[in-house]
Amino acid sequence: MSDAATEQPALGAGSSSPGAAPGAGLVAFERALDATASPLDTETDLGLRETLRVVWRGVAYIRHFPVRFATKFFIMWLSLLTPLVLPWPLKIIIDNVVLGQPVDPDGFPFHFVAFVRFLDGMSPAGMMGWVIALAVFMVVVIGGFGNDGGANDQTDATLAEGHDTATRTENEANNAFSKFAGLLGFAEFRLQLRLSQSLNHLLRSQLFERIARLPMPLLADQRIGDSLYRVMYDTTALQNIFFQTIMSPVLAIATAFMILFVMKSNYAQAPELIWLAICILPLQFIAMLPFPRLLRRRSQASRAAGSVTTGNVEEGMSNVLAVQSLGGNKREQARFRAQSAESFKRYRVETLTYILYRVAMGAAAGLLGLVAFYFTSGRIIEGVLTPGDYSVLLYYYAWLSGALTAVPFAWIRIQQDVPGIRRVFFLMDLPSESDRKGHPLPPVRRDIELRGVDVTYPDGRRALKAVDLRLNAGEVTALVGPTGAGKTTLAYLLPGFLDATAGTVRIDGIDIHEYGLASLREQVSFVFQETQLFSDSILDNIRYGNPNASQADVERVARLAGAHDFVSAFPEGYATRLGTVVSKLSAGQMQRIAIARGLLKPASVLVLDEPTSALDPETESYLVRALREAATNRLVLVIAHRLSTIAHADNIVFIEDGEIREQGTHEALMARPDGHYRRFVNLALEQAGG
Repeated sequence: MSDAATEQPALGAGSSSPGAAPGAGLVAFERALDATASPLDTETDLGLRETLRVVWRGVAYIRHFPVRFATKFFIMWLSLLTPLVLPWPLKIIIDNVVLGQPVDPDGFPFHFVAFVRFLDGMSPAGMMGWVIALAVFMVVVIGGFGNDGGANDQTDATLAEGHDTATRTENEANNAFSKFAGLLGFAEFRLQLRLSQSLNHLLRSQLFERIARLPMPLLADQRIGDSLYRVMYDTTALQNIFFQTIMSPVLAIATAFMILFVMKSNYAQAPELIWLAICILPLQFIAMLPFPRLLRRRSQASRAAGSVTTGNVEEGMSNVLAVQSLGGNKREQARFRAQSAESFKRYRVETLTYILYRVAMGAAAGLLGLVAFYFTSGRIIEGVLTPGDYSVLLYYYAWLSGALTAVPFAWIRIQQDVPGIRRVFFLMDLPSESDRKGHPLPPVRRDIELRGVDVTYPDGRRALKAVDLRLNAGEVTALVGPTGAGKTTLAYLLPGFLDATAGTVRIDGIDIHEYGLASLREQVSFVFQETQLFSDSILDNIRYGNPNASQADVERVARLAGAHDFVSAFPEGYATRLGTVVSKLSAGQMQRIAIARGLLKPASVLVLDEPTSALDPETESYLVRALREAATNRLVLVIAHRLSTIAHADNIVFIEDGEIREQGTHEALMARPDGHYRRFVNLALEQAGG
């Protein structure tokens, strides 16, 4: 399992500058492709140690399905024992039925002697009848097998697939096979199908949950399309590692030892065949040496190209109105066509590498096969072996060759799947919000205090600078300031969407990090600036944060948010599914539903980010009264630009360039002749008047 392979530029597109190392252009191209797929995941070139670590971690999933895996292992082991039985009836037919030689139990292995003794003394027709009966029984139970060293009757099922990694791997998520056909093959097929789908469901669920709990700074850098690709297509790679790592090598080696034992016990007079068979394994390993790392890199590139394509499909569909309004359809089509072609090209390069390996493997096996044929024929001509032995020996040699070839082949096959599983584990290993534990947070009774808070984003941008602020329960606090001042960043600190890089946030005098994140989120109801609704009924959308709320409670907050009248106008009222009418809702209507949802959640802190940006004046007045009502038993924080929304707040905080410039009531701030807030309000009034 050597990893001492170098990149070869002939396997893919990529240019290199004069004097560059061979393959440098291809490597640079693939690294750029990785960065395009995910800016977070750029160290993708695995060495042998990292590969083994990924494989071992994947194999550990066996612990979730021990009984089913053990049963599959046992049935597959039985299928590999078939060479102990299959060729011997053919020897009986040739030597005893056709040539009429006397039955000699000593010429058969121990496990077949009982059947041979049963045939001893029968006529050729009688022996043929019992051999046929045995064959019929085996066909019913395990299917039909040929004398070419492999099965020509097995049970499997696959889906139609395209020439790309995505559809191929999705096919494998619903794939099952058995070396048997017949009744036993059907049972094994059903077992593996259930095992494969359960395994993929488990991994996909784990990854999806982990992505949903990534901190916001990481989510902002991780493309949705790439995450989708990893959930849907990379997770399926675990199935091959799951089966190939243990089943194929262990069963192949066990089968090889059994076949060698039978050959040595029954054909000790032809030892050169045994030694030739033993030479298969090292020769196959030599043929394999250049390919592991090549296949890993090509598979990674194919997956990265596929995720780029998926990401741009997601991006184009999310911005379809902008594309149509700006006349960008042809540009989007051209971009998709180019990226889809690149994905197909990367898959072809991966397939070419795999074909080259199969050619090298076939050449090594074919060379030894010719030598084995030469020695076997010579022994028959010399009379050392019978004509019946010829078919048995070639059968065993072919089967042994396949068994020993399966060992290096399993390692090669794993190389195509390791990059996918590494991509899955990479996201699962990112810091997650679920890693933060702490005490349960009771309802906020007094205040939330920020002391010397700084927030610096990973790109070095400083969003908040030495912020000192007290937000009191029972009051409405309004954050005001120009775009990009840091208002939303400050609001994100309250539910723990962001962490302060310096300073502390305290709830009722206790550091926010003392509380569990889930408990903190339960106490904060957040209405985002960008309305986010689900493809569900309006009723369930409004009570998403309070699933047990009654219809009356939902209608109450809908009235407060100014949503009840237009919702009632729908034929199905609150039962209307937004997935069918969301395109017919105005931005203001969707915003009202989101506000109602925020008001209904039983949280002691209510945060609204630009809640009135799409509301008409009448609805805005409803909301202002609703906020005043909500503040009787909550801490309310509002981010707004409209004077009518913020003028009645108990405390107005003006933020600019990440710093608090001033705070107070509307009247107090307007009384300052050169105040920041006063200039901001006067400018807004001038623009409104103009």
